[in-house]
Amino acid sequence: MKAAVCHEFGKPLVIEDVDIADPQSGEVKVRLSACAICHSDITYMEGKWGGALPAIYGHEAAGVVESTGDGVTNTKVGDHVLVTLIRSCGTCHYCAQGAHTNCEAVFSLGEKSPLSFSDGRGDIVQGLGTSAFAEQVVVHASQVAPIPDDIPMESASLISCGVITGLGAVTNTAQVPAGSNVVVIGVGGVGLNSVQGAALSGAKTIIALDLNDAKTEAALDFGATHGLNAGANDVVDQVKALTDGRGADYAFVTVGATVAVEQAISMISPSGAVVIVGMPPVGATAAFAPLNLADATQRILGSKMGSTKLVSDIPKLTSLYKQGRLKLDELITGRYTLDQVNEAIESVRRGDALRNIIVFE
Repeated sequence: MKAAVCHEFGKPLVIEDVDIADPQSGEVKVRLSACAICHSDITYMEGKWGGALPAIYGHEAAGVVESTGDGVTNTKVGDHVLVTLIRSCGTCHYCAQGAHTNCEAVFSLGEKSPLSFSDGRGDIVQGLGTSAFAEQVVVHASQVAPIPDDIPMESASLISCGVITGLGAVTNTAQVPAGSNVVVIGVGGVGLNSVQGAALSGAKTIIALDLNDAKTEAALDFGATHGLNAGANDVVDQVKALTDGRGADYAFVTVGATVAVEQAISMISPSGAVVIVGMPPVGATAAFAPLNLADATQRILGSKMGSTKLVSDIPKLTSLYKQGRLKLDELITGRYTLDQVNEAIESVRRGDALRNIIVFE
């Protein structure tokens, strides 16, 4: 099959012929129809999170089940499915608590990659446990979720990361109640879904912040009540003016910049919460005054993949889309072939796109 391989951090991906193993017990092979470009892929490609090479990245995908290993019960050949990086055993300490994104089990796919070069040069790292910049993937059965056949694959692929991460941070991690004042810092593909989550939760005020005014303008179409430039000198005062002088009840930081975390802390009200959604580079730190945080009974929450439980969350999200209450199609900026993957990535790097999609069929 064809795949886009990363041989060197910071360099363009190379389209190559690679081999993929058959699914083993508990695993699924999916022929992909679409894969979106996520900033997490780019961060890995740039070496900011470390990791071994050569690797294939990509993790926000959808396709059709081609074959399954023994013991797979949640899907069957021919099913339309989402493919995610959330790999969970269902029985460990964290899975038993419903925290599937913190699963502590060891999987065979984590010890032996299913990917290798067709010319015998050796194995290829399965980036983000998925490697969806390729025509096919082999993943653990827990990483797929069936979806209705009448949902377009391109739109469905967005649910696999951007939607569950951004929207789930609001509805699952923070459980924002109706009537809340919400700030979302960074309104790219993930942030726009936090905006959507806040709107679906019945938030009273939803303030979208970004350095790109075109993105804050776009956020108004996804449910934001106000859009502000995050670089304005008085942006904290503007947020407080829009929230009765108190600040936001919840501030969602969907970019991987620690300065945005510090900015968010200054924007929340007493009893407010900062929810860190975007992942900063390894070693990055943020400064805050813990006395002030404790005195105002404020909170800082981490949110990985929107605290998602695929079995229960995906049916809800696909239903919302079919009802016209969850925007997916509107998130797609451009469609590219696998051969154009570097062009698609550069567009995302420049900030030109909400979500670019690699289309395989």
